[in-house]
Amino acid sequence: MTTMRDWLLSDAPVSRRQAAWARRYRGWLLFRRNALAMLGLGIILVLILGAVFAPLLAPADPDTPDLAMRLARPSALHWLGTDELGRDLLARLVYGARVTLGMVICVVIIVAPLGLVVGSVAGYAGGWLDRVLMRVTDVFLAVPQLILALAFVAALKPGIASAIIAIALTAWPPYARQARADTLRIRNSDFIAAARLTGASAPRIILRQVIPLCLSSMIVRMTLSMSGIILTAAGLGFLGMGAQPPTPEWGTMIATSRAFILSQWWVPALPGIAIFVASLAFNLFGDGLRDVLDPRQG
Repeated sequence: MTTMRDWLLSDAPVSRRQAAWARRYRGWLLFRRNALAMLGLGIILVLILGAVFAPLLAPADPDTPDLAMRLARPSALHWLGTDELGRDLLARLVYGARVTLGMVICVVIIVAPLGLVVGSVAGYAGGWLDRVLMRVTDVFLAVPQLILALAFVAALKPGIASAIIAIALTAWPPYARQARADTLRIRNSDFIAAARLTGASAPRIILRQVIPLCLSSMIVRMTLSMSGIILTAAGLGFLGMGAQPPTPEWGTMIATSRAFILSQWWVPALPGIAIFVASLAFNLFGDGLRDVLDPRQG
């Protein structure tokens, strides 16, 4: 009797569906052998579950102050202690994961398609269009991302929506560069020439032939860039240009409690640790995905 594993690992797939699932399963087996990548995936899953089920996991309302418990040490009542207004730190960290991951997802949804389209069009078209698009990309790359994001937020209004827009406007150039490099590598391939001979237009070739082949490297780029997005979002929050109090965002939590770093060190340290762990998890996960999805590896 043929098991599902035998079906997935068959050397002679009988359909495109079986071949596609076999490729995915072999990729999973390769990914699973990377212990650090699995650790990163586990942390990410914990963060996502914590964000989704924050109302169930949080021991208290994250925005309700209790001045009688101001700056309380970790205890059975407040496992991680309280902040300068007596709010439960564990609750604020859990809800902060919801804010931070929400910002990361929104930014990636904006920048990945934008960078993919810009890079693919520039790489396939070449000539003056390539030069114009890449010079615009170079202008954005020439300025540090946090500085440019601060300028965009200052032109708008401090807040989560403005921070998302600002980070998105500054985070797309690496995606465009990656997509252009992949497009230059494949644009003179035989299957592209065959598509031209059949009368396919340039937009159709880009959408049907070029972009699908760029997706694997884009997925790796997306995963690795999420740590940078987390740090930029936290930096904007720390500088008062991102999420505004009393929103439980990790960067904002550090900013409002930095005066207590010597006396009640755990208050600013805990959101800092959360930022570090989340960023490290996405980097580890991205490295594992790169080993599986990047055709230039191995």
